[in-house]
Amino acid sequence: MLAYTLKRLVLAVPVLLGLTVIVFLIMAMIPGAPATAILGSYATPENVERLNRQLGLDRSLVEQYFIWLTNLLQGDFGRSYNLNRPVIDEVLERFSATLILAGAALLLCSIFGLLAGVVTAVRQYGWTDKIVTFFVLIGISVPSFWLGLLLVLVFAVTWRVFPASGMFAIYGGGDLPDLLHHLVLPAITLAVVATGVIARLTRAAMLEVLRQDYIRTARAKGVSERRVVYRHAFKAALVNVIPVIGVQAGFVLGGAVYIETVFQWPGIGRMLVTAISTRDLLLVQGGVLVVAASYVLFNLITDLLQHLVDPRLRS
Repeated sequence: MLAYTLKRLVLAVPVLLGLTVIVFLIMAMIPGAPATAILGSYATPENVERLNRQLGLDRSLVEQYFIWLTNLLQGDFGRSYNLNRPVIDEVLERFSATLILAGAALLLCSIFGLLAGVVTAVRQYGWTDKIVTFFVLIGISVPSFWLGLLLVLVFAVTWRVFPASGMFAIYGGGDLPDLLHHLVLPAITLAVVATGVIARLTRAAMLEVLRQDYIRTARAKGVSERRVVYRHAFKAALVNVIPVIGVQAGFVLGGAVYIETVFQWPGIGRMLVTAISTRDLLLVQGGVLVVAASYVLFNLITDLLQHLVDPRLRS
């Protein structure tokens, strides 16, 4: 297990290095000059040239990349042009809020997706299967941003059950109950699509396992149906479902960008939208790199979990 972990960590290094190249090139192709966006009405040719020289933007792209990469390896993500604070401080502060939202959404979609998949597989072609499958297809088909606006309209504006935006109340908030109260709508919105995906693939994996000979043998020996389903079938199906949950972890992390915008959640997605509009390149590069590296880390953890659960991979 240790050797496999070290091997996966070594393979993650070129992936992360490739990510730095991709992130840097994408930021370089964004139209608009950062110096012009920073200076605004004072963007005379002389001022723009002077600021580009101060920021190092007058160098070639190759030089800029290697300077940025060298600073990254030293733990220096640079300084935000507009916020005038270290990029890493701003990114980590916002990323913690995104992790809360994405973690809650991943927990919801894992629980309800696995449960829906198992129930529909056990009740195949029954009314439970048809009803749950119908709602799963709706959940997959509905755009998340539209669902978020709909939930705000119904539960925040019309019924006033949950707040429409923010992470805490402006006055008298800041505790855990207040956080959970604000978390309900964005977490549900972000979890709906992932729940549908996990449910469908769990159902397919369960149906494949339930047709195996050892399942029929267990039933013939008089093992209870509950034990057959949850002790034997679900455990075997989970091997194929774990990678799907890992992929959905990346999905909810990426989907948090527009969900945070809809619900005004102070996470890294909302930060990136603002930074792109103001051409704050170092802040965008740092934020995108942290999100991409987290996605790689989630896939690494998923591979290790699958390796731990499936004894065939350890042989």
